[in-house]
Amino acid sequence: MQAAKREAMETRTAAATLTDRQRDVLEATLDLIVKGQRPLSMIAVARAASCSKETLYRWFGDRDGLLTATVRWQAAKVRGVDLPNGPIDAGFLNEALTRFAADWLRVLSSSTSVALNRLAIAEAGSETLDLGAIVLRNGPEEMARRIAPLFAAARASGLLRYAQEDEAFSTFFGLVVKDLQVRMLLGETQNAMIDIDGTAKSAADRFMVLYGPEPNGDRG
Repeated sequence: MQAAKREAMETRTAAATLTDRQRDVLEATLDLIVKGQRPLSMIAVARAASCSKETLYRWFGDRDGLLTATVRWQAAKVRGVDLPNGPIDAGFLNEALTRFAADWLRVLSSSTSVALNRLAIAEAGSETLDLGAIVLRNGPEEMARRIAPLFAAARASGLLRYAQEDEAFSTFFGLVVKDLQVRMLLGETQNAMIDIDGTAKSAADRFMVLYGPEPNGDRG
């Protein structure tokens, strides 16, 4: 029952189906989360977004649906990769990996994502909503789904070699994110952060070295 409810919420709140006004509501919700609004009630969101509670319930179902949509909207700010028809070359792969990693780091290091993660931790164990699970599905798991077509195209073009896609993604995740989320949750400010573009380029370069073609390799 919970799984069916979750699937219904996530289908309803897919970023691509949202209207401009619904996106405005989600941005208002994110703003409240960053400001530490507790409790994060439908009334508070309605007031901040200048709309009625009835409208919120019609659009998102309930508070769980609103939070699901909010998390998905934040995750959607990491752009996917537009692939060309046919094979890709190493330059395209490196540029795409670098751009994806930079987008991801900017979203992760934003005050909005940090506030969302803190809210998920605060609501851990909730009987009505597992916000932590939603954050996971729309964090690393969603990023893996979003970059999977690039991995597949690179593999088909002979640019990457791996036996298990999830293992390759876990390596990429580690190279990009490192301990960033922990540091941000512990209060490290953006002023002290490493260079995002440089980190993204380094992660892409190292990933291609680790998973690039090896005539005698055994990664598949």
